[in-house]
Amino acid sequence: MTSNAKPAAVDLAAEESRKTAKRDALMAIEKQWQGDWEHRGVFEVDMPSDDSVAPEDLHDKHPKWMGTFPFPYMNGVLHLGHAFSVSKIEFAAGWERLQGKRALFPFGFHVTGMPIKAAADKIARELEMFGPEFVVPEELETQLSELSVDAPKAGGTFRGKKTKVAAKTGNKKYQFQIMQDQGMSNAEIAKFAHAEHWLEHYPPIAISDLKAMGCKIDWRRAFLTTDHNPYYDSFAQWQFNRLREMDKIKFGKRYTIWSAKDGQPCMDHDRQSGEGVGAQEYTCIKMQVLNWSEAAQAVAGSIPELKGKKVFMVAATLRPETMYGQTNCFVGTKLTYGFFQSSKMDEVYVITERAARSMAFQGLSPADGQVVQLGTISGQDIVGTKVNAPLSHYTDGVFMLPMDN
Repeated sequence: MTSNAKPAAVDLAAEESRKTAKRDALMAIEKQWQGDWEHRGVFEVDMPSDDSVAPEDLHDKHPKWMGTFPFPYMNGVLHLGHAFSVSKIEFAAGWERLQGKRALFPFGFHVTGMPIKAAADKIARELEMFGPEFVVPEELETQLSELSVDAPKAGGTFRGKKTKVAAKTGNKKYQFQIMQDQGMSNAEIAKFAHAEHWLEHYPPIAISDLKAMGCKIDWRRAFLTTDHNPYYDSFAQWQFNRLREMDKIKFGKRYTIWSAKDGQPCMDHDRQSGEGVGAQEYTCIKMQVLNWSEAAQAVAGSIPELKGKKVFMVAATLRPETMYGQTNCFVGTKLTYGFFQSSKMDEVYVITERAARSMAFQGLSPADGQVVQLGTISGQDIVGTKVNAPLSHYTDGVFMLPMDN
C-alpha cells in the first residue's frame, strides 16, 4: 500500500536556529556583560589617590601590573594570528586582576613605515589603469592566468616559499581585488588611494573585534603611532635623541634597499613586492679607454661634453680576485649604454642607465641621487675599443668583445 502524502516542508531557517541556539544564547550573555564592562569602565585603570600612605609606599598598598601587545599594522583587519597572540596577554591581564593588582592593558595601532603608503599608491595606479569600476582588460586577464603555477603532481613534494606579503594577498594580483574580497564597494575602495583613509578605516574595525573578544583593554589609552599622536611621536623622538646622546646609535650612511621615489630606506615589510631581497655588493672595475673603435670614436667625438675628460668602461663583478687574469671585457651588443658624469668632474663612466641610478645614491655622481647623462652609445659600437685593465697582466690593454646576448 502506498501513500501519496507529501512530507511537511521544513523551515530551514528555524532548523538552523535550533542548531545554533546554545551558541546564540552564550553570545547574547557575552554581549550583555561586555556592554556592562564598557559602561562601568571596569578596565580603565588610573593612578590611585591615597593620602594615607607615603608616595614611595603607594605601590606596596596598591600593587600594579601592565602589559601590552606589539602594535598590529593597520593595512588590513586583524587575523587569527593576532587573536592567538593577544590571548596570551589577555589571560595574563585577567590573572593579575584576580591577584588584586591594578592591571593596565593599553593598546596601540602601528601605522609607521611604508606599507600603507605603498598600498595607497597601488590603488591610485589601479584607478588610473582600470577606472573607478576597476575593469581589467580581457587580454591582461589572459596574460595573468598564463603566469599561474601548476599544482605539484600527486606523490610529489611541495614547499611553499610565500613571503609575508604574498601570504596575506593570496593569489590576488591587484590591491583592489584584495579589498573586494573584504566586501568593499568600488566607490569605497577608491577612497583608499589616500593613505589617511587607511588610518580612519581599519583601527575602528580592530577595536570592534577586540571588544567582541572581551579583551580587558583600557581603550582611553588607544592610539596610532607617527605624528597622528603627537604625544607618542615626541616619546619616540625622545628615545632616539637619548640613545644618540648615550652614543648607542649613530647617524650616517649604510648599504640598504632604497626607495628613490619616497626618498628613504625601504625595509623588508615596507615593500609591496621584493620582500626578502637584500643589498647585493659588487666591485666595480674602472677601465680607462685607451683607443676607441672606429664606430665608437664617431659617437664619442660628436659629444662635446666628453672633450678633455677621461672615459672609463665600468664593469661590475662578484669576483674581483679573478681580475688579475683578465684577458678582455665583454659588452652587450644589443644593449644601449650611456656616458654618465661621475663625482669627479674630469671622469665619465660608460654604464647602463640602471647602473647609473644605483651609483647615484652611493656618492659616485655629481650630486646625491642625481644622474647626469651626456650621451648614449650602442654596445655594438663599443666592440673593438681598447681599455686599460688595471689589475691584468696585459698592461698594454685589453679589448672590448661582443657578449652572447
